[in-house]
Amino acid sequence: MEATQGEKKPRGNGPVQITVVRGMNLKGAKGDSTVTFVRLEFNNIHLGDSSKHELSTGQAVEYNFTSSFECNAEGPISLDDIAHKPVILTVIEVLPKEKKQKEEKTLVLAQATMGMLPLLQGESNLKLMVPLHVIPSSPLDISRLNKPSLEVSVSMHEPLLSKTQLLNGNLLKVTLEAAYSVPESWIPTGPQYNYVVSLQLPNFEEKENPLVFSNGTLKLGGEKEPTPRPKKWPISNVQVSGALYIPDAFITGGLYEEEDGELNLKEDKDHRTEAETVKKRVTWDIERSCYIDPGAVISLQKRIAERRFWPVEIMRVPLASTTKGKAGKADKSEEEIPIAFHGVAFVNLVPLLYPGVKRMRGAFRVYAFNESEVVAKTKCHTSVMRDILRRTSLASRLGVAPPGVGSPHAKGPPSRAQKEDKALKDTMRKMSITGKTSESIVPESEGPGTVQNMEGQQYVDSGTYIVLELLLDKPLVPKREPEELARRVNELLPPRPQLMRRSAGAKKAESDYHSQIVSITNSILNEYRVLFGQQVAEGKVLDNQTLEEQKCQLNYELNCTGKYFAFKEQLKHAVVKIVREKYMKTTAFEDPDKLQSFLSDLYVYLVDQMHVALNQMLTDDSTCPPPPSFLDSEQLRHFAWEAEINENFEQAATYYQERLARDRQRVEHWLDYGIFNLLIEDNIKAQECFQEAMRLDQRNLHSVLLCGILSVLQEHYAEAEILLENATYIGPASIVAWTLLGLFYEIQDNDIQMDMAFQEACKLRQANIEKDRASALDTVAVFTKENAAHAEVTENAGADVQTAQESDPGVHLGSHSSIQMTNQPSIFMETIDFLIRVNAVQLVQQALAHELLSQDGGPSCKYYLALAKTHLQKKEFAETEEDLTAAAQINYQNPDVWAMTGHLHFLRGNKTEAKACYERTLSFVTDASETHPVFLRLGSIYLQEGEYKKAKDTYLHACKTSPTCLTWLGTGIACYRLGDMAEAEAALAEANTLNNSDAVVWGYLALVCLKTRRQLEAEQSYKYMMKLNLQDEALLREVHEMQELVGFGNPSF
Repeated sequence: MEATQGEKKPRGNGPVQITVVRGMNLKGAKGDSTVTFVRLEFNNIHLGDSSKHELSTGQAVEYNFTSSFECNAEGPISLDDIAHKPVILTVIEVLPKEKKQKEEKTLVLAQATMGMLPLLQGESNLKLMVPLHVIPSSPLDISRLNKPSLEVSVSMHEPLLSKTQLLNGNLLKVTLEAAYSVPESWIPTGPQYNYVVSLQLPNFEEKENPLVFSNGTLKLGGEKEPTPRPKKWPISNVQVSGALYIPDAFITGGLYEEEDGELNLKEDKDHRTEAETVKKRVTWDIERSCYIDPGAVISLQKRIAERRFWPVEIMRVPLASTTKGKAGKADKSEEEIPIAFHGVAFVNLVPLLYPGVKRMRGAFRVYAFNESEVVAKTKCHTSVMRDILRRTSLASRLGVAPPGVGSPHAKGPPSRAQKEDKALKDTMRKMSITGKTSESIVPESEGPGTVQNMEGQQYVDSGTYIVLELLLDKPLVPKREPEELARRVNELLPPRPQLMRRSAGAKKAESDYHSQIVSITNSILNEYRVLFGQQVAEGKVLDNQTLEEQKCQLNYELNCTGKYFAFKEQLKHAVVKIVREKYMKTTAFEDPDKLQSFLSDLYVYLVDQMHVALNQMLTDDSTCPPPPSFLDSEQLRHFAWEAEINENFEQAATYYQERLARDRQRVEHWLDYGIFNLLIEDNIKAQECFQEAMRLDQRNLHSVLLCGILSVLQEHYAEAEILLENATYIGPASIVAWTLLGLFYEIQDNDIQMDMAFQEACKLRQANIEKDRASALDTVAVFTKENAAHAEVTENAGADVQTAQESDPGVHLGSHSSIQMTNQPSIFMETIDFLIRVNAVQLVQQALAHELLSQDGGPSCKYYLALAKTHLQKKEFAETEEDLTAAAQINYQNPDVWAMTGHLHFLRGNKTEAKACYERTLSFVTDASETHPVFLRLGSIYLQEGEYKKAKDTYLHACKTSPTCLTWLGTGIACYRLGDMAEAEAALAEANTLNNSDAVVWGYLALVCLKTRRQLEAEQSYKYMMKLNLQDEALLREVHEMQELVGFGNPSF
């Protein structure tokens, strides 16, 4: 326990040493004989003064002064002080003593502020040249050519934070810019006020860290605040105004539309322009940095997810009167001092949970502070202002200076800011004693919502808003680095043998007909030569009668030998191609007259082409073997699943049936087809499939389980009991089998058997946990033994194991195994996952009820996700939205939550919301369990919205992980719309290879061929597009318009 606490606090790594090495370009008021020294202050603590040194003209002053301080949680200086408070360096001149002067006088020449934030970023040695800000009218202010500065070094023996704190902790910078359109009753004349804004954030585990911004400046309207303008330190104990500004830190502003606040819409632009130009405002321009340790980072993430809104309080505090009087009168005056204008702004910090987001800036409306409203909206039960009052009152009673009070060691006259700060502390102390404010705050026992805050209502009436900026050193939710994708589609195409080109179309059909005519003619001539070749060789005269006799004899021989029928069959295929390609006729005629007319036209055409072929006598005997199939069983299964996602169940069934046609002896083929039939609620066919799988292998656990599940759904309980009990014998170590058996016994109201089955499942789960723990420890032990074989086993063995774990990421299994064990799914959640995978959603509700009861800390994110899946499958969108909202509140970093939310919006038709959810899903470091539908649907949205470059990149992601016809089709469409015909054709060709029965693919192939002026391929693609009955009217119209433009592509022209 002590080690754990020590990790949360700064380590014992020695003091922080600050050394002022030398001063440059210094000049005193009394010429050359000037004596100076340097004073160091930090956190209102006087760290020390250097020795006095005399200035020499043109030379640096070697101070070589070192001071130090300790940083720890119990001491006066903490990590939070290091984060936001600077070291103040003051150069002081010692004036010569005058006559009869007992004490020497001093004069402040210049001051500098140096931030210590790099110590919280892993640095342990710093060397800085700090510029000095001079007092107006001082000797240094006269010489502006050579700016005075101090050379300073900061060192520590070890870094202030451990590696774990650096890696998992964070730094947050909160910048309060201004409050605009403040109430009209605020006037810069008359009584003086201090304007204070406060909020609180966790910095160590659950410990709250109040951030207070005071000393706001009320300004009249008339001009806009300049940008960029420097940011200020959250301190007041400086004597030179220039030292208040943080080096290299500026407020740059920005466009309203790019902000994350409330007033970022077009209708708010006029109000903001008027408020930031004409109306009164209070400006702070203060940046407050704070360190957030790893535990507080987790706490902050959790609170933002739960609360969403963060209260930022604002108030106006009257400065205490400096008039001295009697104690009684003073007490009376104290009782009359109120807190005025207590307001609150609700800042939505959810943008900080977006992947990769480190900065948010925006304008937030200010409302009258109402305790019940604050609790309802932010779940924050305490007021930061009240806490400050209580702490100030307690510090005053104990005689301890409250945090931020000026140091008693500080020299020189107090500045105006110091006076205001002191007055603010005094006022808060007095109000905490009297307990009276302008809100008439009632005790908590009287209940919230009883406070009448009339002054705070003026914020609402005036339209007051504050502008805040929050900047993290690293995002709360990391974003994955963008992968470098190959821009050329051909680089991602899998290697395949080159297919033989098979051309088709009207001209090819005509050419094939010519070839067959020539081939048959040559065969007939050969038969003629066999029968009558001798007569021709002898030179006999062949008259008309002889030729007629030879013709009759030739016909007789061809018919007797069957060659005539063979020639007719040979010619039939070519004629069919003519009918299909030239006349585009593929269906039977219903009208006899049209049939006769068509046959007459066809006969005339065939005779004419026969004469052409006989005259040309060209031959072409080339044949094309059928191309081999490139799709294996797993690809077909993936294509079927993709079709299920798109609710194209007919296409999915075709893929499953093709798998069965290839191999009916594989159990997986029957199981997958049966699970698909459960999805479409065809239980009879599903039962046939599961039974066939069980016939092939009666020892297959999934076959038996699915048969038992289907028997339960069909209420065949006797058969179901036999099957499920048999499943526990086949798979005695199966948690799912025992849990399903318990659920079945619950349906039967057999409590004893139900408890037995559930207990057995729990025993198996516990055994698996122990097995994982032993395996993890063995891994660590083996690694430690190998690295420490040369050393004896000592008390430092545990440290060696830790060192080994840090040096080798492979050993982190051991260190994380406990986390993984505690987060292992319950027996019911494991069963729920199985039931959802096999589409047995009817039993999911029963298992979810048990899961809900088994959760000690309430429902988990997985629970709501499973519930959402069942509702989404039933198209119950309202219930799905409720489940996903609850899941997001538990784990906003779960990409499955955002993926399913995107599916919900997509199915509802809300494409804008779906796109935002899909983009957020893909931006997470961890992938969703199913990214393929995310890529498909996001790519389709990009195509619909004309964002073709994004669509191409999205589809290429899908092609890289799981290529399908649809992924390559989407890539091809995007490339075509971008004008890259080569890549479009390559992608579409790959899509056609994976599925040559997609009419849309053929349609875009036709467009590409038309664009590239290839008539034959265009006609072929158009023919298959029409044959497959393209349903996309817009695409069909586009193809016809392109055909008319180029003048070819439609054989019926």
